Amino acid sequence: MSSVKKVVALLPMKGNSERIPGKNLKDFAGKPLFHAIMQTLEDCELISKIIINTDSHEIADNATKNFSKVKIHWRPEEICGDFVSMNKVIENDLLNSEEEHFLQTHCTNPLLSINSLTEAIKTYFDNLKKHDSLFSVNKWLTRLYWGDMTPVNHNPKELIRTQDLSPIFEENSNFYIFSKEAFKNADKKRIGIKPMIYETPKMESVDVDFPEDFELAEFIYKKQKEL
Repeated sequence: MSSVKKVVALLPMKGNSERIPGKNLKDFAGKPLFHAIMQTLEDCELISKIIINTDSHEIADNATKNFSKVKIHWRPEEICGDFVSMNKVIENDLLNSEEEHFLQTHCTNPLLSINSLTEAIKTYFDNLKKHDSLFSVNKWLTRLYWGDMTPVNHNPKELIRTQDLSPIFEENSNFYIFSKEAFKNADKKRIGIKPMIYETPKMESVDVDFPEDFELAEFIYKKQKEL
């Protein structure tokens, strides 16, 4: 029997962004970029609370005015900046939270659906006896090479169909689900000692990292809203 519980969503957002200035608040289909994933988290019944760890008063004010599940964690100065590990930010959130199970995502994943999050959370709880954490991936069925032209997953002398290749999975940073215990046991890392992977739909896996990613995600988002 399934023992699905609710999780707390962690949505870290800093005020500064290198590649896309002001990315988190940048207009995305008429609203700030972070509103897209926030609305999905807000509407997901298996998410009880959304913790925004931030150093930006503008982000905090906007979030609390527009969403009801929000709790702000002010980011300490010692973990601010562009080169701080996300695991350090998560550690700060867990130290200030009473709950046990968490889902961490980013505002740069605006295309994630409620269905994908719901099914991933259910899968996490259904497999806790075998796995301590879950993270999202993209499945690649294509011919890959290392930089020195050594083939990664195929033999160039045997041109088999790409659909028959052994799949390679890419950590896509869409979301990570874990517990306080798993985080601690993995030396304070969001991917536990016994993780499982969860493939997300290709159309939902666009990560807004560069300006062209922003344009692509916004185009898809608008098209989906038209359907």
